[in-house]
Amino acid sequence: MKSNLISKSETASIMKQISEEWKIELPKIKNLRFYHISDNEIIITGDSITAIKIDDRFLPHLSEIELLKKFPHIIVDMGAIKFVCKGANIMRPGITKLTDFNDGAIICVVEESNNKFLSVGIAKMSSDKANSTKTGIVVENLHYISDKFWETKKEIKD
Repeated sequence: MKSNLISKSETASIMKQISEEWKIELPKIKNLRFYHISDNEIIITGDSITAIKIDDRFLPHLSEIELLKKFPHIIVDMGAIKFVCKGANIMRPGITKLTDFNDGAIICVVEESNNKFLSVGIAKMSSDKANSTKTGIVVENLHYISDKFWETKKEIKD
């Protein structure tokens, strides 16, 4: 896996992009390091942040619990857990609770018994629409426990 340290000016630019996309104020970071998993997939690490870049989209890494708490979330029932952790999209029947969110928002998926984060994805419908339907994909699952981003992050020694 190829990695490289990003310049201070490029770090500032990327942090600004992430902050705008996530609509969250992030701390100033001097340098970020990119770990290239594939041509369009990168793990980004820095002081107090780990993120994933897939194509042009930034997602928080599942290791960043305090950061994940700032995003809208849905809670899934026990039957959905094994499917979510294998990369399945989150379907309406498996959802027990959800917070308010818009279509296209970054959503965290939480399991109902221990409130552990299972995955991060993109909303395919708003929370209002999800509340008024009984079927369909609510969240496209992009990063989940035991996926390549999860396993690669374990190997990274910052």
